[in-house]
Amino acid sequence: MNRTYEIMFIVRPDVEEADLDKLIEGFSANITSGGGEVTAVEKMGRRRLAYTVRRFNDGFYVLLTVAAPGSLIGEIERRLRVSEPVIKFITVRMDEEEKRLAKVKALRDSRVKRSAQPIAPQSVPAPAADAPSVSAAAETPAPEAPSASAEPEAKSAEPVAAPA
Repeated sequence: MNRTYEIMFIVRPDVEEADLDKLIEGFSANITSGGGEVTAVEKMGRRRLAYTVRRFNDGFYVLLTVAAPGSLIGEIERRLRVSEPVIKFITVRMDEEEKRLAKVKALRDSRVKRSAQPIAPQSVPAPAADAPSVSAAAETPAPEAPSASAEPEAKSAEPVAAPA
């Protein structure tokens, strides 16, 4: 049974563009000959690594989206592990994630949005005749808070001596 996987691997930065293309074609050929299908190939370019991997600080990122059986993915991971130009790789199974996202989307679509419902008029109680119409708190203005965009207070006008 074919499942959907994303295989991301990082190639050494000193590899030429032509060699990178050969490497990608080699992995794609292994996948197709093993009964899988390469859905997408995305070369993400040269990027800086978060930490040093095998004395490299950057590398070429490549993302393969693959539909293949699990046994073939095990073989591809083995080939990635022994491949000299590949310094790091990760494989993620995406079909479970896609199934979960479809379930969440269906749940969201089934709910009625509150903004789509008409607003019912609310009855407001009439004010009592003997209660004052304006409260004392409303008559007293609130003190204004200083604005964040206000100019900062001027510092002393002493000139700073530059180091010699």
